Amino acid sequence: MRERATQSRVKRKSPQIQGRYARAARATVAVVGLVAIAGCAALSNEGRDRPLESYTAEEIYQRGEFELAESNPEEAARFFGEVERLYPYSEWAKRGLIMQAFAFHKDRDYPSSRAAAQRFIDFYPADEDAAYAQYLLALSFYDQIDEIGRDQGLTFQALQALRTVIERYPDTEYARSSILKFDLAFDHLAAKEMEIGRYYLRKGHFTAAINRFRVVVEDFQTTSHTPEALHRLVESYVSLGLADEAKTAGAILGYNFQSTDWYQDSFNLLTSNGLEAEASGDSWLRQIYRQVLKGEWL
Repeated sequence: MRERATQSRVKRKSPQIQGRYARAARATVAVVGLVAIAGCAALSNEGRDRPLESYTAEEIYQRGEFELAESNPEEAARFFGEVERLYPYSEWAKRGLIMQAFAFHKDRDYPSSRAAAQRFIDFYPADEDAAYAQYLLALSFYDQIDEIGRDQGLTFQALQALRTVIERYPDTEYARSSILKFDLAFDHLAAKEMEIGRYYLRKGHFTAAINRFRVVVEDFQTTSHTPEALHRLVESYVSLGLADEAKTAGAILGYNFQSTDWYQDSFNLLTSNGLEAEASGDSWLRQIYRQVLKGEWL
């Protein structure tokens, strides 16, 4: 059974520059960053005809920071990439690579961000910023979840990448953030199953609807969608005339979610059809009910 989640979806936000990167970016727009800005001016104005190769790695890196502070992440990524190209074995190249991954992400160029982050992990696996690179890689999937419609492939990839952060870097701030995002992405998958199940239910395709709600109950049982999924199962089974299954779904709902409106709706539906919320028969729901009694479910 897949990992469980406990929270609903929330609006996603782009990551902020961490640690020294945040300080460096702020410095470019502050008075204390005049030296860096002066170097950038040389690159963009007086030094237009001067080849980029004639600048130091630090100067090119500073230009990348300047462009990032000026909300030009695409240009920033280009300059950070030039640091890596022209000075591939320098400390500035390493810093430029992680910043390029961030700049691409800021520009919503997720494939390029992912590629840069993966290169950093491959080249510098023991570096202190490897955790951040792995986190950026996970975000390159996670931040697209709201954009992919019914295709959940990226959601599964986000879950896998977030789990890598959690397992590989458990004591970092990125692991803590990844746990929250993992739960939200997991809840997102359950929400999609519910959306499709409701569609089938409205169309009167009760068996297809049951299959979707069953996935939520069995595989996403700790998400916020479980009470509704159980109620929709009651509706579907009542519509099909399957009394034992409807009563058992109602019993599970009453056992774990009796204070919810979903239970009250199911209770009213069952009683109006001369049924009670009690475990009956020997369906897959009866097995769930046994797990509930043993404390093995949820």
